[in-house]
Amino acid sequence: MKVIEQEESRFHDTLDAGMTHLETIVGNGHSGRVIAAGDVFRLYDTYGFPPELTEEVAGEHGFGVDMEGFEREMEAQRERGRAAQAFRKDKTAEAYAAAGLGATRFTGYETLTGESVVVGLLGEGLSVQRASDGDEMEVVTMETPFYAEGGGQVGDRGEIVGANGRFIVEDTQATMLGFYVHRGRVVDGEISVGEPVKMTVDSGHRREAARNHTATHLLHAALRQVLGQHVRQAGSLVAPDRLRFDFTHPVGLGMADLHDIRDLVNDKIRSDLSVTNDQAPYSEAISRGALAFFGDKYPDVVRLVSMGEGEDRFSFEVCGGTHVGHTGEVWNFQVTDEGSIGSGLRRIEAVTGASVQLLLAQRYDLVDELSTQLKSSPEDISEKISTLMEDLDTQRRRADRLERDAGRREAEGLLSRVQDVDGARVVAALVEAPNVETMREMGDLLKAKLGSVFVVLASVINDRPMFVAMATPDLVSRGLHAGNIVKQVAKVAGGGGGGSPEMAQAGGRDKSKVSVALEEVARLVREGG
Repeated sequence: MKVIEQEESRFHDTLDAGMTHLETIVGNGHSGRVIAAGDVFRLYDTYGFPPELTEEVAGEHGFGVDMEGFEREMEAQRERGRAAQAFRKDKTAEAYAAAGLGATRFTGYETLTGESVVVGLLGEGLSVQRASDGDEMEVVTMETPFYAEGGGQVGDRGEIVGANGRFIVEDTQATMLGFYVHRGRVVDGEISVGEPVKMTVDSGHRREAARNHTATHLLHAALRQVLGQHVRQAGSLVAPDRLRFDFTHPVGLGMADLHDIRDLVNDKIRSDLSVTNDQAPYSEAISRGALAFFGDKYPDVVRLVSMGEGEDRFSFEVCGGTHVGHTGEVWNFQVTDEGSIGSGLRRIEAVTGASVQLLLAQRYDLVDELSTQLKSSPEDISEKISTLMEDLDTQRRRADRLERDAGRREAEGLLSRVQDVDGARVVAALVEAPNVETMREMGDLLKAKLGSVFVVLASVINDRPMFVAMATPDLVSRGLHAGNIVKQVAKVAGGGGGGSPEMAQAGGRDKSKVSVALEEVARLVREGG
């Protein structure tokens, strides 16, 4: 329990440090009231501050956030991670090359089992002769039925069993030197270099990945048919439980397009097209119209995957991945998400097979639950929700009017609490405003009523003190600066902020210090702000 409390304390300390940093940024008025991408990234990377929270806090202070720039910063970080991973792979490859290992023969198109000989073991970057129970290892064999990650498809899982032990394969990767690396751990006995072994691929893992890979080809072809031939793959993920497909397209997809794409893919699944493959020189494959997958490096002779034959051929791509024998084995296809991942780039996520059945069951249960809660039939849910949304909008507008009316009445009540500080009218008060916008409206009313005034209003919003400061032009010309003063006021409450000479806002962390903070206003005005 003590350890958990310590971790929670460190977590809250980090968030508090991030909030202080954010309030400093806001107080300094960075980038013309827009928080720069680099600042958003540092808040996320250093303090664990979610960009959505940064956007929310910034909005309360009247600031925008460069979210597009933040996404670019995140992609640059991911690219650095990929580069580091590639470096590690190169070092692994060098270690295996030093051990005299050659290319692995892949047999997994024809079978999910096989016998081979262990020719290399690598643990913690070092080549070893033997691995024992519990050791995490990379195993290389002369041949393998395990598919290595490539073309977007994840690597196979399974087991390697020898006379003296068993090795669980958690992932399979291929190196640039052509040998396959089976990553995992020894779970029983030991595995040795030179030992004959039996290799067995997890058939369920492979089958689901193959089903999603076939669906990826169908999706690619459907996108080109529905959206246009400009569509090109820009990346993919083929996993047992889902698929992800990135592609070129200038605008977002509407529901009609998504439905057309989904229905076309499912039509080709129901047509049970044969999935066949052959080999050809790469140049010949391209001249025959085969589509090449993004990011792959192809040998002189490539594998071609066709779905459908002759005039009924729907898909024809260069692909080294694994597939089902007929499209009917995909069972079903459902898009789960579509969105932008960059300028001119879109991403579709989808599921197939039993995952579609599970998804539809969950959605069906949700509809039933909503029907019960709304006391409506499933067919009338949409209409019932629309009616409730209209009622909610009406109530929200009414609440807004009541809040504004209450704010005006409270602001008018402050007219009797005006202080004279060296000839300047000053209002410094704690008010019951639900948001910063209401505080600004109250400040505007005081300015309109008094003509010449320096206003600092405070309110506790979401359990945190917020401050708004305003100065009329004549007081600004005397040297008063709303941004400088509110920054000093908020500092008393453990926060910060800032803004222009005429209008500024700030936030604090200690609501118990609000009254003390407001007492500073008169002194700061007297000193010239």
